[in-house]
Amino acid sequence: MAADQKTPSALPEGFAKRVVSIPSSSGTASLNNPEASKRLVVGKEICLSGEITACDTLVVEGQVDASLTGTRMFEVTESGDFKGKVEIDTAEIRGHFEGELTAKTRLIIRRTGVVAGKIRYRALEIEQGGEIAGTVEVLPEGANESSEESVGAA
Repeated sequence: MAADQKTPSALPEGFAKRVVSIPSSSGTASLNNPEASKRLVVGKEICLSGEITACDTLVVEGQVDASLTGTRMFEVTESGDFKGKVEIDTAEIRGHFEGELTAKTRLIIRRTGVVAGKIRYRALEIEQGGEIAGTVEVLPEGANESSEESVGAA
């Protein structure tokens, strides 16, 4: 290039330079909060099937047919549909769940939520309009106690 030609990347005089921050999945949020990197969101119109493990939080907005273990928080949104087996600490259902669900701490069924199958929980909250059907079992405080009943829609 000749000495009198300007390079295409040269900025005009007086043009203010700005630093632009572009978010990324490997950004500082993940470094500062390790649990943020263990969150999985299955978006609307996404279909996923298989086995999900070592996920701290799973949010289902689309369709999932899977087995889920080793998870602390499980959420099915109004648009979400989950079929399969789940063993978690806390579940919050706003959409549809069908299968086997064990909530070791708490199961919350919101007014738009429908849960069907074999359901086990330590504590249960159902908003007016929420539905639960199938075999329901309260997880005992002690290891060998069990209380099981079969119910229809609530």
